[in-house]
Amino acid sequence: MKRTTIIAFSLFTILLSSCKKDMLDTEPTGSASEASIFATTANAKNVINGIYRYLFNRYSDQNQPGHGGVMLQLDFMGEDLHQAQATWYTTAGSGTGGWVSQRSDASGFVSYPFRLYYRCIGNANAIVDNIDKAEGPDSDKKLLKAEALAMRAWSYFNLVQLFGKRYDAATKPNSQLGLSMPLNSKDLKLPRSTVEEVYTQINKDLDEAITLFGTSPTPSGIAKSHLSAVAAKAIKARVALTMQDYVAAATLAKQVIDAGGFSLMSAAQYQAGFNDITNPEWIWGVYMQADQGDTFGSYLAQISYDGNTTYIRSRPKRINSALYALISNTDVRKKMWEPAPTAANFPLPLSTYVREPYMSRKFAIRTTPTIGDVPYIRLSEMYLIAAEAYAKTAGKEADAQNILFTYVQKRDPNYVKSTNTGQALVDEILIHRRVELWAEGFRFYDLKRLNQALDRTVVPNFVSASVGGTMQIPAGDVRWQFAIPIAEIQANPNTAPNP
Repeated sequence: MKRTTIIAFSLFTILLSSCKKDMLDTEPTGSASEASIFATTANAKNVINGIYRYLFNRYSDQNQPGHGGVMLQLDFMGEDLHQAQATWYTTAGSGTGGWVSQRSDASGFVSYPFRLYYRCIGNANAIVDNIDKAEGPDSDKKLLKAEALAMRAWSYFNLVQLFGKRYDAATKPNSQLGLSMPLNSKDLKLPRSTVEEVYTQINKDLDEAITLFGTSPTPSGIAKSHLSAVAAKAIKARVALTMQDYVAAATLAKQVIDAGGFSLMSAAQYQAGFNDITNPEWIWGVYMQADQGDTFGSYLAQISYDGNTTYIRSRPKRINSALYALISNTDVRKKMWEPAPTAANFPLPLSTYVREPYMSRKFAIRTTPTIGDVPYIRLSEMYLIAAEAYAKTAGKEADAQNILFTYVQKRDPNYVKSTNTGQALVDEILIHRRVELWAEGFRFYDLKRLNQALDRTVVPNFVSASVGGTMQIPAGDVRWQFAIPIAEIQANPNTAPNP
């Protein structure tokens, strides 16, 4: 792995620009020296702030708004988020929903997440390498290193799920190829580590980050745009669930729930548009300032129902109608989609907006033109992780039923505590997970970790032509692995392509 997949030192010339240089350039392009950038902790804060900014910068095309764009790419690869016609996110030339682009090593839809997360890793490595020598309070050094380690772990977690085979707890150690894994600014042209090695490092980084965060206050307001001890534990709970370490997953998710500082949304808050980081349920996300918005290349410019872009006006985002039918009529989430929209029950800003059955109103812009915050981690996910993990742990089904009840009754006041056991209980929890986390980037990852096939033929309102006829992908198929970008293959003689 050459250096700039990984590292860039100047905040304004690298992270805040729309740099189009080859992702494998080896020299930093900023004029500021590494020494000056990390001379003080105040300066070093610009680097971590730049990483967060990079997470919502447009990559290349308008439908690549940083991490939010990856979230949507992955959900369009599932069966629950779809649209009636082939367009962005679903065709081979403009997305992954047709399951073609992710297998082309020359596609922008493999270089996009590859470059995005490795840039985060490179800048995180620079902080880890240099922060101890910076002038400033030790508390600032610990916080910056904790954020950098948590960011590196989260970035590798995304990458290994995309580019590696699924983690299988039954075949430990997982010796299948994972990723080239630079852990400092001088690591160049590394071979691919195994999936097991990558997950080991992810957990090591998260453990160290949690220790360094210590007892720092629970973030509130716009501080939620930065990683925290609670966010790091939430990421570690996700990792444990993916590794099928259900005891650890339940323990960590419960620690996040019990940490305080966050609460499940009320019904009114649930219907407020999923666009405000001050929401009590959000643990980590993007705080989008009005002067930093991208009218056409933002998350809400793709997924909202009321953003004023051609894509939003002409392509309503729809839910799997069979999944919608499973939502109780007294559940507030039933209101997030409209099976038969009309001008009366689904008002829109202009007459030029299209209405289609089962269209979403979950996401709305916070202010014009398409400004709104982006959720990365919400407390409800922790309830769902704990419930699933308990349900898959011997002797813990009652705990699963209890925590599921605590969560669902906030969405549906008429919900009665489940008496399901075994696979029926797991299935019930997974239905709630699909509904709750719709369009937040989980469906591809969930199908892969659960080793389940993709089957769109069971979705009554899915339009086959919108995804080029790709309706089924078997579990374990080679297409569950993204191709390693050709630029990386050409630049790094020690790496290897995916099958």
